[in-house]
Amino acid sequence: MKWEQLLSLKRYGDSEKRLRKLQDETRLGFEVDYDRIIFSSAFRSLQDKTQVVPMPIDVGSRRDFVHTRLTHSLEVSVVGRSLGRIAGKKILEKHPDLKEEHGYQFNDFGAIVAAASLAHDIGNPPFGHSGEKAIGAFFKTGKGVKYQSELTHKEYQDLVDFEGNANGLKLLTASRDGVPGGLRLSYATIGAFMKYPKESLPKKPTNHISDKKFGFFQSEKDVFNDIANELGLRKKEGRDDTAYYRHPLTYLVEAADDICYTIIDFEDGINLGFISEDYALEYFIKLVKDAINTKKYNQMTNTSNRLSYLRALAINTLIKDAIRVFEENEEAILNGDFESALLDKSMYEAQIDDIISLSISNIYQSNEVIEKELAGFKVIADILEVYTDCLIKLKNNEAATYDKLLMRTLPNTYQDYSGSYYEILLNTSCFVASLSDSAAVHLHNKILGRQL
Repeated sequence: MKWEQLLSLKRYGDSEKRLRKLQDETRLGFEVDYDRIIFSSAFRSLQDKTQVVPMPIDVGSRRDFVHTRLTHSLEVSVVGRSLGRIAGKKILEKHPDLKEEHGYQFNDFGAIVAAASLAHDIGNPPFGHSGEKAIGAFFKTGKGVKYQSELTHKEYQDLVDFEGNANGLKLLTASRDGVPGGLRLSYATIGAFMKYPKESLPKKPTNHISDKKFGFFQSEKDVFNDIANELGLRKKEGRDDTAYYRHPLTYLVEAADDICYTIIDFEDGINLGFISEDYALEYFIKLVKDAINTKKYNQMTNTSNRLSYLRALAINTLIKDAIRVFEENEEAILNGDFESALLDKSMYEAQIDDIISLSISNIYQSNEVIEKELAGFKVIADILEVYTDCLIKLKNNEAATYDKLLMRTLPNTYQDYSGSYYEILLNTSCFVASLSDSAAVHLHNKILGRQL
């Protein structure tokens, strides 16, 4: 793969090539990507989507610390910007023609990674990590299994393994009435966003990190191929499926997310009392022992100040180490031969694993999180059952008055039942994924007659 292709400024519908050296320096195309994402309704909905710990109805004195998908995404974008800028400076030193001939600057790399990082969770359903599983379970073992015979193997797999990353690509690129190409982001940013550039089947054909999940639904296959070809992503040869190796900057987007959820989820658990403060300080100190200013640290008498100081040091430490791994493996990454996440090769892997293990046992498996996920499964299954049944009946001219009334409660974008079974079922799943936690609960109460 070649950097000059990977940094393409092309947007959907462009008839002429966009050249970096002709860009307006006061408003670069990659910076426009960030603006378009942050002003989108899909991004705004993340403010009421659970990251890990659900927000309670009555916010207590320590509950204002809890991160949502939105605050998490903003923090990931900040870390991603730093990763991109540092990596960009090193890439330009190694490939000076990118700057001298094409006009690229190190900030371009930061802007691409920041925008892709900002959007990395944009397709995730409500109710935290269980949202995707709840949609998939409806079609695999729930009442949606009856539609399997109407779908191809890959279409069915798209549903039973409903993937937030694939839904994110759909949100960013899907044309709507009067809005061709969705947000019309630069292909470089979309490429960096695509963590798993493959379709849903076969599942995990190799141990390569890019094969871990899938990154596009069958409905976006043509769009995906257009982006991959423009960027010059390397195709995986000898396979029957559509699959490519990652855009190199995707590794930095992933590292930004990994750094934030490792450190920030841990900090949430501390602030909520799931993890004792003394115990947590010990874990953080193990990670940053080579960078800590002991005199400065000992002068802090407030535990929250100590936590903030250690958190900042931990993030900075992991940023530097991720850059080291990226720089040492740039050639392998460009060739598609780097098979793991950057933090999997971190010199702090043991410390990271300790923090994640404690987060799993004390936070992710806490009663509060499990109860929210259980409720989410029921809410999502009920909404999917009602709306898929309604739209399929309308398609087959079997709708009753109730179905016609119910259909009108859907946003216009999701009321179309003229397409195939796959299009109807996928669009309905994407509608459910677009709901915030509270919107899903509210809609669930309405359709079950619990609330007028």
